[in-house]
Amino acid sequence: MTRPTFTTDLDTDQVHLQISGDLHTQSLDMVEQEFANFHPNGGTVTVDLTGVKALDTGGAWLIASLVRKVKSSGGQVELHGATAAHSALIETVSRNMPDEPAPDPGKPDFLDWVARVGERTVGGWKDSLSLLEFLGLTLHRLVRTILMPRRLRRAALVSQMEETGLKAIPIVALMGFLIGVVLAFQGATQLKQFGAEIFVVELISISVLRELGILLTAIIVAGRSGSAFTASIGSMKVQEEIDAMRTLGLDPIEVLVIPRVVALLIMLPILGFIADIAALIGGGLMSWIDLGVSPGMFVTRLKENTGIWQFAIGMIKAPFFALVIGIIACWQALQVKGSAQSVGQRTTASVVQAIFLVIALDAMFSIFFSVLGV
Repeated sequence: MTRPTFTTDLDTDQVHLQISGDLHTQSLDMVEQEFANFHPNGGTVTVDLTGVKALDTGGAWLIASLVRKVKSSGGQVELHGATAAHSALIETVSRNMPDEPAPDPGKPDFLDWVARVGERTVGGWKDSLSLLEFLGLTLHRLVRTILMPRRLRRAALVSQMEETGLKAIPIVALMGFLIGVVLAFQGATQLKQFGAEIFVVELISISVLRELGILLTAIIVAGRSGSAFTASIGSMKVQEEIDAMRTLGLDPIEVLVIPRVVALLIMLPILGFIADIAALIGGGLMSWIDLGVSPGMFVTRLKENTGIWQFAIGMIKAPFFALVIGIIACWQALQVKGSAQSVGQRTTASVVQAIFLVIALDAMFSIFFSVLGV
């Protein structure tokens, strides 16, 4: 291997550079400093490559960087003596070099902060309008499907019911059981101070049936099924399968969104009911172990002091939670643009937004039923 050399010859109005040797990646460290120390001051720079015996991508990158440096200073570059293969390689590397990084904007000031706030506000407003439009479109297709049941894709519906409901039963039941155990244990600890241990039954039943059972079930479904909806439809968007559906005359809302939303509307109340039963079993078991409240006494107080409305309130919330989770998950999926990274970002946003809206909706229901005195 011939050692590369870098020679500079200054003229009145031109600069002559002579490069020779083997410009291989492993030998660039011998001339890299000379290339870095070269600072053109405009004018014409002539680069003689006659003596270059061998050139690889690393050497071509070094020469292309030199050309870019000269042009950025307002000068011109003339390459002489390069073989056809070397010239083609330098040209290819030059075309594919990344753009120069933007200059450091410096420390942001108050106006920059105001501009960012304005951009995010406008972006949030546009997203809200897009979400409302998607909600209206989905409700229209849902009503049309109810009026014309033959349009419903039953195979897709059954498949989604299995994925969102049947396969979620173990985790939902375990969650409900543990919530009941925790409520009984913590409630007993506090009620013992007042000699009111027996009221732990009402604490468990009202908390679980009215609020915690369906709320925690919805959060689990949002994290489990909502993320799956966004990832699967988002991947189809990246692979242009949704565009292919439209080309074939198929409606993506009807084919992809409606079966998922209907599956959630059916399965979330069932999962909430399972979570309620599991929580009552866990709470009753812990009350028996820690407080000596027998299963018969637990069931008796449950029937005497817990009205049907406590259970009904939780079930009334379930379809609304299901609709929120399905709409958010599918809307975020259809916002995916161009890459797998976008799928991951939209999936994360789907879970966060769905959980937030479920909790906000639960708070609104609590206020509403409180006003009604229920």
